[in-house]
Amino acid sequence: MKITAQQVNELRKITGAGMMDCKNALVECEGDLEKAIDILRKKGQKVAAKRADREAGEGVVLAKVSDDNKFAAAVMVNCETDFVAKNADFIAYVQGVLDLAIENKAADLEALKALSYNGRTVEETITDQTGKIGEKIQLAHYELVEAESVYAYIHPGNRIASIAGFNKVGDNYAAAGKDIVMQIAAMSPVALDKDFVSQETIDREIEIGKEQARQEGKPEAMLDKIAMGKLNKFFKENTLLNQAFIKDTKSSVAQYLASVEKGLTVTAFKRLALQS
Repeated sequence: MKITAQQVNELRKITGAGMMDCKNALVECEGDLEKAIDILRKKGQKVAAKRADREAGEGVVLAKVSDDNKFAAAVMVNCETDFVAKNADFIAYVQGVLDLAIENKAADLEALKALSYNGRTVEETITDQTGKIGEKIQLAHYELVEAESVYAYIHPGNRIASIAGFNKVGDNYAAAGKDIVMQIAAMSPVALDKDFVSQETIDREIEIGKEQARQEGKPEAMLDKIAMGKLNKFFKENTLLNQAFIKDTKSSVAQYLASVEKGLTVTAFKRLALQS
């Protein structure tokens, strides 16, 4: 199978690995992007924690909470160029779509596309934007969180947004809420806690851990134990409540929340990001 330069560049953007390493990985797995990422990791490459199915090159990512502070939503609308992504009218359009989602508490992406936006469905207005701007415009992702209290964060530049919900209501949670959504934006956790990590991901991490240990020349009898150690490290680094809190790395996020109020925790979170 012939591997194209575009495939190699896409894998490089996702992983940060070298060009030849990316090409060889793609050749080995016959062009399968996800398998190529795993191949690079098994060979010890420090791969950035990104997945192509949730990211795109250009666009606008915004997030917002409802007036009652119990519903938060985030949207990603993609375009082809940075010029359009920074256009004030385009950003205002995306904000309008998000406002509509919040107002109607849209249940999912399809429900959002069906809502009326100035007499036309959101999906129809996306087509209108394509015709008006001359670029392919796509309402790519929509995420929501409902909880006792919710928080949202948009990173400067409108390329990353995060939303999260707490299990309690309190006027004194605003600072903690901001800290948590900024943590999510910065550290890109894959799940809330280890119990929320899919079995498929766990199996993959164990297999990668074993292969890394094997490449390092570790005895075959030790591979399972080493892989479990690597899995626990993965949980600590990649699940929100177990991550080191970015403002005080001596504490985990769970410990930080407990210091704000006993029993306070995150019930759900979402993060949307464009490729860097």
